[in-house]
Amino acid sequence: MRKRLLSGMRPTGPLHLGNYHGALANWVRLQEEYDCFFFIADWHALTSDYEKPDFLKGFSDDIMLDWLSVGLTPEQSTLFVQSHIKEHAELFLLLCMITPVPWLERNPTYKDQIEQLSTKDLSTFGFLGYPVLQAADIIMYKPFGVPVGVDQAPHVEITREIARRFNYFYGPVFPEPEVILTETPKLLGTDRRKMSKSYGNAIFLSDPADVVAAKVATMITDPQRMRKSDPGNPDVCNVFDFHKLYSPPEFVAEVNRRCRTADIGCVECKKRMGQYLNAFLDPIREKRRYYQERPGRVAEILAAGDAKARQTACRTMEEVRAAIKL
Repeated sequence: MRKRLLSGMRPTGPLHLGNYHGALANWVRLQEEYDCFFFIADWHALTSDYEKPDFLKGFSDDIMLDWLSVGLTPEQSTLFVQSHIKEHAELFLLLCMITPVPWLERNPTYKDQIEQLSTKDLSTFGFLGYPVLQAADIIMYKPFGVPVGVDQAPHVEITREIARRFNYFYGPVFPEPEVILTETPKLLGTDRRKMSKSYGNAIFLSDPADVVAAKVATMITDPQRMRKSDPGNPDVCNVFDFHKLYSPPEFVAEVNRRCRTADIGCVECKKRMGQYLNAFLDPIREKRRYYQERPGRVAEILAAGDAKARQTACRTMEEVRAAIKL
C-alpha cells in the first residue's frame, strides 16, 4: 500500500501562480507516488473571515475547478470539503480538551497574523485554536506526511505534539505526521512583493490571455534601468525570474545576454514572457472550461471524495471514542 499524504487550502479566492508553484505543482507530482487526501478548508476560512461567510461556497467551487484544471485527479487523489465531514468537528472538540493554551499562544503564525490583520477582530477562540482544528484535520487520516512550505512547518509540529499528548493519555492511536517541505521557486507578484490576492498583484490560473498580457505589461523590472539604452541586470528583475519558469532555456539565455548589453528593452522582454506564460496557462484554462461546462461531473467527483474521506474519518473516530472510553 502507498503511504498517505494530506494537505488543504482555505477558500479565500481564485488560485494564482504563487499557489501553483507553492503547493499545487507539488501535489500533482505527489499523487503519482502517494495516497493523497486534499481538502478545501472552509471552516478554517471562518477563523479570520467569520463576519462575511457568503463567499465560501463560490470560492470553494473555484478552488475545486483550479485543482482539477492543473491536474489533480479523482483517480489518484481524494478531494473533499472539510465541513462536509462532521467528524472533524468532533475530533477538534476532543483535542481541545488536552491542548495547553501556551502551545497556541506561542505559535509564530498566530502572532504574525494578529499584526498583519490588525483591521480585523481576531480575539476569538476559533482564531487562537485553529492549530487544534488543523491537527484534527491532519491526524484524522493518519498520514505519513504533510507537504507544506517552510512557513507552515510550525503547524505540523504542533500537530505532532498534540498527537503525542493524545497517545500519552489514551494509548497509541495516532502516528506523528512528518513535515514534507515543498521547494518553492522565486516568484513575486507584478509589483515585486509576495504574490497575494490582497495586494492586487497576482496572476490567477483562471485569468484570460488578454488579462495575463495586461498584468505582465505592468510588471516592475530592473529598478535601476531607466531607459532601453541602459544595460539591465536580470539578476534583480522579476520578469527574468518568470522567464526562467516559463520560457525555453535557449530564450532565457538570450534574454540574459541581450538585457545586459541593452540589446532588448523591457517592453519586448515582457511581451515575450507573457506569450510563454499564456502558452503554459492555455492547457489549464482549457481543462477548466471542460469542467465548468460539466458541473454534474464536478459534483460527482466531490461526492465521491467526501464519501471516501467520511468513511476513513468514521473509522478513526471509532478508535478515538474507544480509546477515551466514550
